[in-house]
Amino acid sequence: MTVPLSVLDLSPVSMDGGTQAEGVRNTIEVAKAAERLGYKRFWVAEHHSIEHLSSASPEVLIAAMTQVTSRIRLGSGGVMLPNYSPLKVAEVFMELEALAPGRIDLGLGRALGADAMTGRALGSRSSDVFPQFFSLLSAWLLDSSGVEPFPMESAFAQVKASPRGPSHPDLFLLCSSLDSARFAGMVGVGMVFAEFIARADGAPAVAAYREAFQPSVYRSQPMAGIATIALAADTVEEAERLAAMVPRRPPAPGGEAAERFVRRIRGDGPLVRAYLDAKISHTGADELFVMSAGPTLETRIRSLELIAEKPDSA
Repeated sequence: MTVPLSVLDLSPVSMDGGTQAEGVRNTIEVAKAAERLGYKRFWVAEHHSIEHLSSASPEVLIAAMTQVTSRIRLGSGGVMLPNYSPLKVAEVFMELEALAPGRIDLGLGRALGADAMTGRALGSRSSDVFPQFFSLLSAWLLDSSGVEPFPMESAFAQVKASPRGPSHPDLFLLCSSLDSARFAGMVGVGMVFAEFIARADGAPAVAAYREAFQPSVYRSQPMAGIATIALAADTVEEAERLAAMVPRRPPAPGGEAAERFVRRIRGDGPLVRAYLDAKISHTGADELFVMSAGPTLETRIRSLELIAEKPDSA
């Protein structure tokens, strides 16, 4: 691979009779394997009221992972900000930063990560609040880490996010649209385009982000990532068999042409690595996030092993 590889994990329920509780524990094992294999980051998602996914609270998983890893960066992909108080998110992630200084990423999403009824149960706000919530969250992070004082003109100027510390999480926006990618560029944070959510080519989003990018206290240069689904097995036939076991999503918007694009990348190690190298070249991404696909814990870890394998060691 020509760029760093990272992992995005949705804490799926294993197809061999697993439970959601086991799905949470399995994610910890996948994170440990990702560190051993040299992946740069390990991010966990936020989803609610979905039977085959287990991670409703990425911050809890991140806290657990800080205790069993020592090098890999850990983060959210992402925390759905309209579901929460910006102050509470700032405090949770400053606490995580205190547990693992210099290793925490706060990836944010503009959506709810849930259907409308579940959003009501969560007390979610409309995604329209995202720019305002983002500004408050950022201000508290920077104030708590001593980078910039909280704006005195704000009604919340006297409110302090705890714990204070010498560093803050790195900030990213998990995107599924061009508008989100442009927003990430304008505020100068990292951008990761979720192809598996958007079910669209990430290259236009990378280009839109780079065009809109303005340097900030978070980064002086753009960082554009792509997140995609990939499943590697020891043989192409085994990869096809495993892929058939994973639940299929409803048809993508755009019909057959969209379905052809969004089908999972799968095959043996060399084939999947070739697909991913082609995606990096096509999109111009600075980093590639692989969603750890596979129907069981063992197949998910084996997939990551084969993807990370150096060609000359195969």
